[in-house]
Amino acid sequence: MTAATADRPWLKFYGDTPADIVVPDMTMYEWFADTARRETERPAVKFLGTSFTFTQLLAAVNRCAASLEALGIKAGDSVLVSLPNIPNVVIAFLALNRVGARAVMTHPLSSGDELRTFATETNARMAIGVDMFYDTLRPVVDDTGIEKLIVCHIPDYLSPIMKVGFKVTKGRAIKAVPSDGTAIPWADFMKSAHVPTAYERRIEPKDGAVVLFSGGTTSMPKGIELSSWAFNALAKSMITLKNLTNDDSVLAIMPAFHGFGLGLCIYTCIVGGAASVLVPEVGTKSYIDALVKYKPTYIAGVPTLFRSLMNTPEFKRVDFSGLRGAFSGGDSLVPELKRQFDDVLAAQGGKVEVEEGYGLTECVTGCALSPPGFYRTGSIGIPIPSVRICVVKPDTIEELPPGSEGEFAVLSEQTMNGYVDDPEATANTLRTHADGQVWLHTGDLGTMDEDGYLYFLGRIKRIIKVSGISVYPAQVEQILETHPKVKTACVIGIPDDYQVSSVKAFIIPADGVVADDALAAELRAFAKQHLLKWAVPRHIEFRSQLPTTKVGKVAYTELEKEEAAKAAATNAQPDS
Repeated sequence: MTAATADRPWLKFYGDTPADIVVPDMTMYEWFADTARRETERPAVKFLGTSFTFTQLLAAVNRCAASLEALGIKAGDSVLVSLPNIPNVVIAFLALNRVGARAVMTHPLSSGDELRTFATETNARMAIGVDMFYDTLRPVVDDTGIEKLIVCHIPDYLSPIMKVGFKVTKGRAIKAVPSDGTAIPWADFMKSAHVPTAYERRIEPKDGAVVLFSGGTTSMPKGIELSSWAFNALAKSMITLKNLTNDDSVLAIMPAFHGFGLGLCIYTCIVGGAASVLVPEVGTKSYIDALVKYKPTYIAGVPTLFRSLMNTPEFKRVDFSGLRGAFSGGDSLVPELKRQFDDVLAAQGGKVEVEEGYGLTECVTGCALSPPGFYRTGSIGIPIPSVRICVVKPDTIEELPPGSEGEFAVLSEQTMNGYVDDPEATANTLRTHADGQVWLHTGDLGTMDEDGYLYFLGRIKRIIKVSGISVYPAQVEQILETHPKVKTACVIGIPDDYQVSSVKAFIIPADGVVADDALAAELRAFAKQHLLKWAVPRHIEFRSQLPTTKVGKVAYTELEKEEAAKAAATNAQPDS
């Protein structure tokens, strides 16, 4: 064992991949422009039959930047971007970076209250939204410091034939947006400036450039400020790890407001010279249609999407012979689901396996990935180039030996600058260790084995204490989902007079399975074979569907709220 692998044992699985990368000392716009000048007429973005070459995309970004400046946007300003995966979101994101403004990326389906909070916290001066959600966004503009609203339309960059098709289908349900000086159509906005000026750097690579929002699983989502440097570190690591080339294409169905979608499927792809295939609607049909039409070399998704794809007959028509990589992120990938999806890939010509990743928005997205050919059951992978991960005793900086259970801490160039206007939370998350380096404390519990493989147990805040014993919902869910009669499981803790808390499992049965008391008993017996007795669900409730977050994870907090409301209603009943 070399000195390097003694410090980072996972390097023995790297093969020819360098252990470290050099982060490009550029802004995101500068790296993109450099790539565009080299790749010129190769495709950069593909969208519903339309294709942008790198030259065309660079021209559109420069035009957008000039239009932003013509409306008074300058370095240091914040602009709320609330768009699906359409060309406008790529153009606006890179143009804001050229100007030096922060791109505040939000979900188009965010509520008005959420958008008000996002706009107020970041002091947004402008918003860029889409017409179908105008009625939600316009009141936010009126209630905050936003001065202009740029309104995009899905057909902005569609071919004439596709525009007609959109208008007679989905377009009929979208109301016309009034042009009143505050709301400006995208096409008019892009014509509002004269010839773009010569480029001048207005923001340094390590300055705040993007605000993404956490999942908000315990409270209102936190604003996470990230730099060009952080995005560049991720991109350089993944381009190096996967040898991304200009012959590649990445299916971008993960949304642009999410680090996975924006950081990997769009930004890394484009600066690597590959084509990003934008899919504006997250769903099995749109995913399958894009797979058939574009034959991307890389795909990504969350576990729930992969499961849904396998349950769709049309998925069998997809040819995976040209696939170079498939990634799962956003939630834990159950080993059985990975095995099933790997079998499907192989049966349809694929020569790759699904690689599970681990990451969090505080470091853009992925910082660990399962090495192909060296998968270990239940592991979320090993650190990617230039990333170090250790396990610490929770609420301390004390590093623990291999095999110990504790909190993941990450040392990476991808790390956030901090939480927006929340120095206390930033200080609790970014901590200086004994080596003098600032590590990101993730709030995730897990272990690392002697070879550097990581095993995720769950969020610290999600532990259930049953008779004083720690139970990890993610672990219980994984076990339940290995049972052939279970499609999806979500586990929470509910009050218990004897145990303080007890485990309740919400389960969606597999297709065709009868949900009854016999099934519940069978699942409890199955759980007893694999779990400590305290972790076996005391309560099981069957459902046909479960609430989900905006990125497709099961929203366990909604189930907790339901149970809390039931408990409150029961306690409010008068004694008989």
